Amino acid sequence: MPKPVYALVGADGLLQQEALADILAQLPPSTQRVDIDGETAELADVLDELRSFALFGDAKAVVVRNADPFISRFREQLEEYVASCSGNAALILRLQSLPANQRIYKTIQKKGQIIPCQPPRDLLAWTVDRAKRVHRLSLAPDAARLLVELLGQELGRIDNELAKLALGAASARIGPDDVAGSVVFQRQREMWDLTNALAAGNTAEALRRWRQLVQSESSAEFRAVTWLCLWLQNVRKALAMLRDGESPPAICQTLRIWPRELQQPFIQTVKSLGQGGLARAVDLLAEIDYQTKTGIGDAAENVERFILTLSAGSHSPLPGIPGRGSG
Repeated sequence: MPKPVYALVGADGLLQQEALADILAQLPPSTQRVDIDGETAELADVLDELRSFALFGDAKAVVVRNADPFISRFREQLEEYVASCSGNAALILRLQSLPANQRIYKTIQKKGQIIPCQPPRDLLAWTVDRAKRVHRLSLAPDAARLLVELLGQELGRIDNELAKLALGAASARIGPDDVAGSVVFQRQREMWDLTNALAAGNTAEALRRWRQLVQSESSAEFRAVTWLCLWLQNVRKALAMLRDGESPPAICQTLRIWPRELQQPFIQTVKSLGQGGLARAVDLLAEIDYQTKTGIGDAAENVERFILTLSAGSHSPLPGIPGRGSG
């Protein structure tokens, strides 16, 4: 039976959306839904919606998104309302957090329902289960691990990518190569191609690929430092593993270098740079990051200067850009 008040508590948007959909499914089909922004909402407006009759249905669902500041501003009044709420209106609060030791938490728990919406502790298990239960995919553990490594802990992004794999994959059995070859990761692959050209000394090819990225990806110039940092981090790890006698296939397996045709170029890149080249690249990248964040020069042009300077083997500050100590 529907409750008069719900609190969807947690940072994950996908879990909140699914919990909201479950609540709305329990309400009469003709329920009128009203969405209110909790950052700007006034208490009177929310209470008026809850207490007034629905114009086009038998019930109301008043959804307050970003409800944390709303509760902070009107805590005592909300506690009074929740303690006595009833009728055909459901108050649904979407919150980032709600400490269990607060009175409002206990009041909502008594009169309604608190639904946790935090990401699961075992994200890999969740990803494999989600693939099977929702998208009818058999996701290999290595594929799930790669998906999580590339996308992070945002469940909505993982779910979207699983949906794309379900639509575009040749088979329901999904391995790491299927994940690495998916459309969402094509920009990362293009960045691998750029860095391989850069390490091989092919400046013209590296610049060509960079300019293509800027044209096809509106945020490329701002994501470049992150891309390059991840690349250099893998280079550092691979150099250490080579010194320890690890084989190239084992290194690529450990560092999740996919698809397989990128593995040999990656190892060649690592050997070409060496420890000295890596140290120089890290210094240059730190300078790029500083210049871009402080508004010195155009972000895309700063990356071009990184490419030119690293290819030329220069240890001087980026050409055309004042150093950090410059006036």
